[in-house]
Amino acid sequence: MSTRIEKVNSLLQHEISKILAADFGFSGALVTLTHVDTSPNLIQTKAYISVMPEEKTDHVIGVLNRGVYDVQKKINKMVNMRPVPKIMFVRDKEVAEASRVEELLEKIKEIEK
Repeated sequence: MSTRIEKVNSLLQHEISKILAADFGFSGALVTLTHVDTSPNLIQTKAYISVMPEEKTDHVIGVLNRGVYDVQKKINKMVNMRPVPKIMFVRDKEVAEASRVEELLEKIKEIEK
């Protein structure tokens, strides 16, 4: 990955995180922007979201994708970059998989005792 893409990812992650914290309030859920992946041509950005409890993930992703236009407008005003990639919120499956592995390891520890 080029350093330019890495810098764009870092900038977008920082700015999107600020917007999520300020504008979206999800009661009963902890929402985290885990990482951002921008396409090499800077047309599209996938913002990976982790939600605890996991049952609320689909609802949170739906709300974020319905409000993506407002997020996009704020990003356009905040960053001095053209073109600003189109943002799409997606579920971060790596966090869920890591949580599942942790659960399995805890079960193994209990069995061994």
